[in-house]
Amino acid sequence: MITPLKSKSKEGQQILRNLNERFQLADPKCQEIVSEIITQVRSRGDEAVLEYTRKFDAPEMSIANLRASEAEMAAAYGQVDEAILASIRLAKERIWQFHEREMEESWMMTREDGTITGRMVRPVASAGLYVPGGQGGKTPLVSSVLMNGIPAAIAGVKKRVMMTPPSADGSVHPALLVAAQEIGISEVYKTGSAWAIAALAFGTATIPRVDVIVGPGNQFVAEAKRQVMGRVRIDMIAGPSEVLIIADDQAKAASCAADMLAQAEHDPQALAILLTTSSRVANETVIELERQLPLLSREEIARTSLTERGVIVICADVDEAVALANAIAIEHLELMVAEPFLLLGKVEHAGAIFLGDYSPEACGDYVAGPNHVLPTMGTARISSALGVETFLKKSSIIAYSKEAFLADAHHIQALANLEGLSAHARSVAVRLEGK
Repeated sequence: MITPLKSKSKEGQQILRNLNERFQLADPKCQEIVSEIITQVRSRGDEAVLEYTRKFDAPEMSIANLRASEAEMAAAYGQVDEAILASIRLAKERIWQFHEREMEESWMMTREDGTITGRMVRPVASAGLYVPGGQGGKTPLVSSVLMNGIPAAIAGVKKRVMMTPPSADGSVHPALLVAAQEIGISEVYKTGSAWAIAALAFGTATIPRVDVIVGPGNQFVAEAKRQVMGRVRIDMIAGPSEVLIIADDQAKAASCAADMLAQAEHDPQALAILLTTSSRVANETVIELERQLPLLSREEIARTSLTERGVIVICADVDEAVALANAIAIEHLELMVAEPFLLLGKVEHAGAIFLGDYSPEACGDYVAGPNHVLPTMGTARISSALGVETFLKKSSIIAYSKEAFLADAHHIQALANLEGLSAHARSVAVRLEGK
């Protein structure tokens, strides 16, 4: 399934080059389809949203049923197992505690001449949270509800709406409705894909326009977010999920294989990489992959991912592995080495970092606390996890005293005249004339 390669071999070098250049946008056909969907929703509103929803998800959907009713929301609690509810609440508590520390405060500073400058921090007015359907509603992605909705709540966003594709019968899995209510979301719309994103960006008679759109999705969702970006803020353009494991000789091959499979089961395009200093660990991991694959409910998806995209590279030492990992800038980085904290300071680019054998990436997906919406395709070099700041905007504050204005006036005029902006200079001169 995967042949381990040495980092310095010709094949290994080519694989590493390909990993460093893996960023890609949707193919032209997808871009064209999404553009047409956005045009239709923008011009026809609810009619277009309903048409797409009936065609691809729920044939009997109506405008009246597009929003989950109060009765549906209330009934959801009776349809969710108490053990699952307890897990949702634990995850909520952990995620909330973590993100509370991200909240920014407004601030001001003063100069001796009386000038006051500062920054006022305010939440956006509204946010749209996209939650994928999860195999036609069979596998509700409650973690996406929590990870996207909680930072918005902490930021103070007053209007939060959730979009999720309905099942064929027009329903939404009760666990999603419960998770939404647990974090204060009561407005849930049963529609998905690019038309849901377009509706959030431009608004319809039924679905409100929002300021920020966040949440994972397939290539059509990602492309729709890219096309509406600028009109609204988005969290990121996300590609397939990915993990990179750095393992030394003490690493357990069974754990390495299990964590590679945990990424591979997401999507045939998911990326699982092992960089190890040990030929033994590399070869035993290949054996473990074959042993563990038949145990998975998504064996076919995981096998395709590993066969087509899985990578195992043998490195000269841990420092080389870290250097390669920094170049790759992975979404999830696992340090499965004897002293992971000694490597932490050398990591420059990663969406999230997991230290030690007992910190599998799955911890971060659900209950550890940090957000699992992370940069992919090498964008960890320039961007960060979804957080409270995604839902905040900052306004600069400037207040001059007369004394301060007079002291700075000639500097302002000099710079304005240098740039050829005489009206700027004149706005200062007018005040000087009237002093």
